[in-house]
Amino acid sequence: MEGDLQRTVGTNIRRIRAAGDLSQEDLAELLGHHRTYVGAVERGERNLSLRALERLAGSLGVDPVDLLAGGTGSDGATVEGEPGAPPAVT
Repeated sequence: MEGDLQRTVGTNIRRIRAAGDLSQEDLAELLGHHRTYVGAVERGERNLSLRALERLAGSLGVDPVDLLAGGTGSDGATVEGEPGAPPAVT
């Protein structure tokens, strides 16, 4: 259970960043950080402050709550690939 929220935030950042066709380097540049910082955040290795969470959300163009949502988007729909989501149909 410990660290679950960090991993959820990291997974959501990675999903939103990739959907916006941003590389880790692009996002890092927007934030004024190194690419390795973004990678550590996406892997759930960094304990973000609320201020950092707000900056990340702003850089991605989403509501900070969207980064905290576990398994659902802001509209309440289950996000593919998230815990509790059905497998993708190919």
